[in-house]
Amino acid sequence: MVLLVMFLLFVVQQICATHEREKTMDCPTSSCGKITNISRPFRLKRDPIHCGDSRYELDCENNVTVLYLFSGKYHVQAINYHNFTIRVVDPGVEEPSCSSLPRYFLSKSNFTDAYHGHAVAPYLTSQYQISDELSNYEKSLWKHIIYLNCSHPVSEKNKYVNAAPCVKWQSKGHIYAIGGDITAAELEVGCGVKLVSPTSWWGLDESSYTDMNRALLYGFEMSWLQFACDDQCQESPYDVCSFNTSSLNLQCALLCPDIFGIRLVRCGKGIQIQLKLIFLITGNLIYLL
Repeated sequence: MVLLVMFLLFVVQQICATHEREKTMDCPTSSCGKITNISRPFRLKRDPIHCGDSRYELDCENNVTVLYLFSGKYHVQAINYHNFTIRVVDPGVEEPSCSSLPRYFLSKSNFTDAYHGHAVAPYLTSQYQISDELSNYEKSLWKHIIYLNCSHPVSEKNKYVNAAPCVKWQSKGHIYAIGGDITAAELEVGCGVKLVSPTSWWGLDESSYTDMNRALLYGFEMSWLQFACDDQCQESPYDVCSFNTSSLNLQCALLCPDIFGIRLVRCGKGIQIQLKLIFLITGNLIYLL
């Protein structure tokens, strides 16, 4: 009797899974403006209810693909299904004017992964990646551009870039921009943070405000790797799911302490390769092989 019940449950599960796959196959790729590859997990509001995931719903407004994030509305610039990222830009930043400013105050602290390693939010600011068979690391997808309003000129700190030729606020003071993060020790007395906005433009010249503005126009990337990992690794007892930058594939892996007990590496093969490297350094690799 127990075997019969288990068999029936298995059959029902398979039927439901087949039905879900068939519904997914009925979902054609959507498009809006320059974004022509909108498919699972993304969906447009007008798409059939069974297409895509509601957590990744986009809108099409005046032929522009739009993502509503927290309390802001961002314009989608690209969706990359190879590295599981979406790039968006703050609509307040306009080309070619360097006087335009982001509308929204947005930093990593807005996102779940700023506090928790295994986040449940649909979008993350970082991504677990593997560059070789030993390394598993977390890569940040963006850096901040910080605007400050100072009561006096700041000339002794190179990190403070004068934005006054372009940026003009109604409030009195001197406007500076910083590319990257700032520590409490680096915050000049009399200066306050006015605005924070992210960018994924890694060629940023942090000494040039024109370049900072160009970086804001490029926008910032967020990862939806967690969705893909849940899809691929959810039924396996794996410790971590990473994006392999060499093969451009997802990789589910069990992690074990390395032979020094310093960091986590892939169980089995990862430790074997680490041993080979040690023998290589000592000149005894031939005996291991």
